Amino acid sequence: MPDLIPFDEITHLFTEFEHTAWRLETQRGYATDRDSPNWPRFQRGETFGYDPGNPWQVNVREQTAAGKRVERVRLVDDPPTEGQRFLLATGLGNVEAGEDIRNLRRADAVRLGLPDYDLWMFDARAVVRFHIDEEGVTLGVTVHDDPETVAAVCQARDAAWHFAVPTGQFQARVPSAG
Repeated sequence: MPDLIPFDEITHLFTEFEHTAWRLETQRGYATDRDSPNWPRFQRGETFGYDPGNPWQVNVREQTAAGKRVERVRLVDDPPTEGQRFLLATGLGNVEAGEDIRNLRRADAVRLGLPDYDLWMFDARAVVRFHIDEEGVTLGVTVHDDPETVAAVCQARDAAWHFAVPTGQFQARVPSAG
């Protein structure tokens, strides 16, 4: 395995990107979600919207107000896992903040040959690949700026974006998500 760096060491990229930050989420669930204070709220059926105290949503609002794009494609199983239902329920607050979140069935992602790992790509110049264990814990990340990796992720992004459904429309198709 390559040398991993802590995720905290790349967080500056979320404010320093110039045009677009794009995410591919492939996991069926994340430990950080299960450990968050929103998990019990989700299990009680509470609804989620924009939260001005949420640092992620504040940053998204600031970046998009500056004319930048924050985009994400989430892979969703059929039926969605509990972790995926959590992301569908809580994602609308990120959408309200300005993030364009879309969802794609896992079967479609496999058919399209998308990567099977999570990543962020910044300005089609740098790819941050997540290394996540079987419990959904992020072990660290690797950063790639070689043209071959970036081009492959650009192709995956274009394919995913073409077939992915905006989160509000997708959520309406999954009644148990909200």
